[in-house]
Amino acid sequence: MTRAPAAPAAPAAAGAIEADPSLAYLFGRLSIVEARVRAAVERRRADDPDPGDRFRGLYISDAQVDGLLAGAGASLAEEAWTTAAIDALATLDRAADAAEAAGRDVRLRRLARAFDLAPDDIELLLIALAPDLDPRFERLYGYLHDDVSRRRASAGLALELAGAGSGVASGVERVRLGPHGPLVAAGIVLVEDPDRPFLTRSLRVADRVTAHLLGDDKPDAAIADLLIESVPAPIGDVDLLARAIGAGIPLVYIHERPGSSGRSLAAAALDALGRPVLQLDLARLGPNDNPRDVAAATSREAGLRGAGIVAGPIETVAERGAGAVRAFAECRAPVVLIGNRPWDPTWAREAALLLDAPVPTIAQRHELWLGSLNGERPVDFDPAVVTLAFRLAPDQIVRAAQAARRVTVAADRPMTVADISSGARAQNAAGLERLARRIEPAVQWDDLVLPEESAAQIHELTARARHRDKVIGEWGMGGGNSRRLGITALFAGDSGTGKTMSAEVLAGDLGFDLYVIDLSTVVDKYIGETEKNLDRIFTEADRVNGVLLFDEADALFGKRSEVKDARDRYANVEVAYLLQRMESFAGLAILTTNLRANVDEAFIRRLDAIVDFALPEEEHRRVLWERNLPPAVPKTDDIDLDFLARRFKLSGGDIRNICVAAAYLAADDGRPVSMGDLIRATEREYQKLGRLTVEAEFGKYMAMTRSGG
Repeated sequence: MTRAPAAPAAPAAAGAIEADPSLAYLFGRLSIVEARVRAAVERRRADDPDPGDRFRGLYISDAQVDGLLAGAGASLAEEAWTTAAIDALATLDRAADAAEAAGRDVRLRRLARAFDLAPDDIELLLIALAPDLDPRFERLYGYLHDDVSRRRASAGLALELAGAGSGVASGVERVRLGPHGPLVAAGIVLVEDPDRPFLTRSLRVADRVTAHLLGDDKPDAAIADLLIESVPAPIGDVDLLARAIGAGIPLVYIHERPGSSGRSLAAAALDALGRPVLQLDLARLGPNDNPRDVAAATSREAGLRGAGIVAGPIETVAERGAGAVRAFAECRAPVVLIGNRPWDPTWAREAALLLDAPVPTIAQRHELWLGSLNGERPVDFDPAVVTLAFRLAPDQIVRAAQAARRVTVAADRPMTVADISSGARAQNAAGLERLARRIEPAVQWDDLVLPEESAAQIHELTARARHRDKVIGEWGMGGGNSRRLGITALFAGDSGTGKTMSAEVLAGDLGFDLYVIDLSTVVDKYIGETEKNLDRIFTEADRVNGVLLFDEADALFGKRSEVKDARDRYANVEVAYLLQRMESFAGLAILTTNLRANVDEAFIRRLDAIVDFALPEEEHRRVLWERNLPPAVPKTDDIDLDFLARRFKLSGGDIRNICVAAAYLAADDGRPVSMGDLIRATEREYQKLGRLTVEAEFGKYMAMTRSGG
């Protein structure tokens, strides 16, 4: 008769808990699993009808099994749950209780609480985990399977070991390893080999769970590249959100608008509850990443850490279907989703708590800047005022301050206003650059030559951009029917009168970049594609602190016409879409046109300003000639700027073309620019414009022209 093995020496393991309570408890529980395996081996031998089978040694010999068992020391009796085994487990639990009361972490017990695992679930987990912690279990499991290649516990073997051999086919027990069992549903235990019958499928503990139980806190590789950190900022009703999460509300959706941060609000609420935060940037998901797999790994990681989940922007996942969003919305941990779209009820089976993320006030931004700069700012300026036109969320302010600090460290000089503006501008997403041409403004107000009225209107536009959050947001101008925060203006005038340059000056004054929309990337011959391209542009522009320039805007914003055929109908649809989209646009857009009458009247109502650019008068033309012939250009003394300004009624763009052409003529001959060069270049410009070269305009210099010579 086979000798019954003795019970494990649990008190020794309990004593080790004082050194490392988590590992000692884990391996103490593993010794009980080992005793279960011993008992199963003894039963297998006792029930073997042909112990002398010469083929058995081909797999694993009895001598090998004896050798594996010899180094183990104590074990349980043949029946798994003897009094000695129960006492050993109780001793381990008492020691673990004392360790947790002293503030020590026992990870296996914390995992059981986090995922609501019953004692039987823990036993199944340990049985599946054993080969990853002790290689002897691989061969022992191979022996029990009578198959040396089966080195992990099968579902049937695990149920047999956990139930001491009674009723492995019990439906109640099998459910624990089914898709809705807590171990499998949480991704703790993976049931492999789906083509096999259920009882012969292999069990494997997820590598991340094994690493966690052994003390490794590195995040799961499936989500490591998506994890970010956010600045907890008490902007908004932090207490309300904290109460909701603390009361067990499983799902919250925070709707963001430019300049607000749902992440900071969520991080502040979870921080107030003393819970860790697991933040995911879903915009980093690759095209081959499965959102459901990522959500499952996130849910498991949150359970292991005891963390709340903050994930967004949710619209990047919504493009893959409602089921992809639902995978994140229904994670086990408290979930806060972030996005700039309205909440769709199909995204979750349960109702979500809906909140709006507020935009920081100037005072709040001031505090965020001070905290981010760590007192490094010059005493003569307030970064919050310098970046007033920017719609920066708390996270962006922190990164902008970091960028400004790094520039000053590299240059070994004190921080300046330009450093702050550059750091703020660097927070723009690169998405719009794929759809438009970015121009970093290089001109200023002094470079702009305009009538006083036009210049004043452009100054008013910059004031709107700087103070829109205060006037529309804080002051509530417009009441319940308050207009959107977006600002749209039309610059109308002949070509070369300074429309594009004015837009560049406006952008530079605000510290923004100018994004010129390339119509070739927008207009598409296929129905509906133009609207999709425009939607991408407006969506990206909402996220960017920049000025959007639609040059030659009447190509897109032209008047709707009478519908005579399908082409007219779909052309009108494009205009109607633009009308609707501009209502929700929160950015700054400039439309330019050579003919104001070509723009649909419905757009005119939606514009914040219309600036007319007329041809410059003589005094302005004199300045333009002088500006386009700077001191660096070598010039002869015969140049008569007063004559040029008085006689030639040209736009600023025409004057620039003439001066450049004259410079090339002079450079080709290796001499300074002369009046003759300017006259001949003016003649060429007249030919381009379809104007005649007449003595009434060219006067005494007519002889210098080619036609007059």
